[in-house]
Amino acid sequence: MTKTVFISADHGMAIIYFLQSDVVTNMLAAGVRVVLLTDDEIVERIDATFGREGLVIEGLKISQANHYAQKHHPRIQWLLAYLRRVGSSWRINTQAQDSHIFEVWKENGLKFKLGVLMPAAVAILALRASAQARKLLVKLQTKFDPGIYQDIFDKYQPSLVIASTAGWRLDRYLLREANRLGIETMACIVGWDNPSSYAIPGAPIDWATCWSQQQKRELVDGADWRPDRVNIGGIPSYDGYVRNLWKMQRDVYFALHGLDTKKKLIAYACSFVHFAPNYPNILAIAELIGRGSIEQDAQLLIRLHPSHFQNKPAIFAKEREQIFELESTYPFIHVVRPKALGGSLGYYGGEDMDEKSSMMAHADVFVTVYSTMVVETAVHDTPIIAAVIDTPGGWNMPGKFSLPLKEIGDWPTHQRFRDAKAGKVAENSEQLGAAINLYLNDRTIDGAERRAFIEEEITYVDGTSGQRTADFILRVLNRS
Repeated sequence: MTKTVFISADHGMAIIYFLQSDVVTNMLAAGVRVVLLTDDEIVERIDATFGREGLVIEGLKISQANHYAQKHHPRIQWLLAYLRRVGSSWRINTQAQDSHIFEVWKENGLKFKLGVLMPAAVAILALRASAQARKLLVKLQTKFDPGIYQDIFDKYQPSLVIASTAGWRLDRYLLREANRLGIETMACIVGWDNPSSYAIPGAPIDWATCWSQQQKRELVDGADWRPDRVNIGGIPSYDGYVRNLWKMQRDVYFALHGLDTKKKLIAYACSFVHFAPNYPNILAIAELIGRGSIEQDAQLLIRLHPSHFQNKPAIFAKEREQIFELESTYPFIHVVRPKALGGSLGYYGGEDMDEKSSMMAHADVFVTVYSTMVVETAVHDTPIIAAVIDTPGGWNMPGKFSLPLKEIGDWPTHQRFRDAKAGKVAENSEQLGAAINLYLNDRTIDGAERRAFIEEEITYVDGTSGQRTADFILRVLNRS
């Protein structure tokens, strides 16, 4: 082993990106030792599933990092993280960040608004207008460095530390410590909306690799990354979709969920539950099928969102139970329950990539709000509908921020989906029924637009993103 690389995988999406693609495989083949750091509670499970020669699984000390965040000047750390999330340059679309500003304002009391949020508004204006202010914010964050990883740095002596975000999660502490020790760092962007929703890095970072030219522009124009330090490698997590590695046979998948192979399949993936209920969308589809407004015999398969399994706030679990009740009411409704990997990774474990891929591939029409699954579904060349049917008042819970789904269409990623005409947008039951019938009668409609959309959003549609990303990492290693 010539060199060692640390990879922070504190989220299930990172497990998919690094371990269920060609990224780590190609790094190991090049003789690099990879130390993957993940939630301490699942170290043994990850090792049992993915362990191989040259790959070491270690704990990420999540509890210690959380303790430091919550006990060491927590309000200052919270404020820096808040400013970081909403402070990108006005050179990019900041609509998603603006919604977060309104969310934080709504969900806090008057004293906090007057003492913290109103002064913070001035700082946000400065951050959005000034690259120097944004650079200062990154520097200020480095003062909060718990130094909890010294033992593993000493043990493995890495040449490069890679994280699945730009320090937007607890990985910020690992990245800050690496920076202090003079070790190069890299961010691998695993989420479609990450560069436009989370903005400024949580630590000084030397390199980044992202999905597309659009993401690169968001990193460079929005958060001042050097263009020559940002690689476009595509999204390795989707290589398995492109290669059909995870897709089950249709009859096998239908049998798994008790689906009727003679009926058309409408799939619905819950999304954006934090801002608005999904139930009106689901109920609309159920009623359309129930009253015969769908022109062909159809059934509905619903994929719950990981947030539906949170106990707080209770409204998410309540919607989950509403969906289960709907399943028991209509014989043509079936529900997919995402699998939990465990620990802090929760229901984003990536263990059900075969489930996700098969659902998207075998659906005759795929409905969601504007989730990342619009990109994933376009890779499967399945017709897509973004349903944005609102509940008056949203969640109708005191102190809980709600945002009408019709108002999120101008968020950066959502806007690109609409501009690409890669699918239909339905604002009411009538539009939803018309769009479903259109696609059920001819699934090739908008096929060229779906193809152009994924070429724009993920760049490489030949299943080589894992190899390309690994090659970039190796080039960075070889220059150091």
